[in-house]
Amino acid sequence: MPKAKKTPKAEPVGATGAIAAVSPIATTAWLKIMNESTGFVMERLQRDLEMQQAMLRCTSPAELLKLQTEFYQTAMQDYSAEAARVFERMSAMTKSSLDEATSNRARKFNDVPL
Repeated sequence: MPKAKKTPKAEPVGATGAIAAVSPIATTAWLKIMNESTGFVMERLQRDLEMQQAMLRCTSPAELLKLQTEFYQTAMQDYSAEAARVFERMSAMTKSSLDEATSNRARKFNDVPL
């Protein structure tokens, strides 16, 4: 009976592959940041579509101006909050990576015989 062919394992490519080679902690954090960013972009695109539909329903320039003002204020709040979340994740990732890179077996200055 012929042996079944093994499916080759998918290897990470590009920046993800380089990060994975250096640190699994950094890889995990990077993927979380990318997932968060993708979700944010999808949500903002949905709001952009809703804005276009609302603009088409406007019946006066004043109503359009009010709608646009509210939209841009909300968008700025959303982008600011997302930037803060990404900054927090990147700060935590940096700390985790540094903690991982720091050896627990560091030599003390007074342990070298003279």
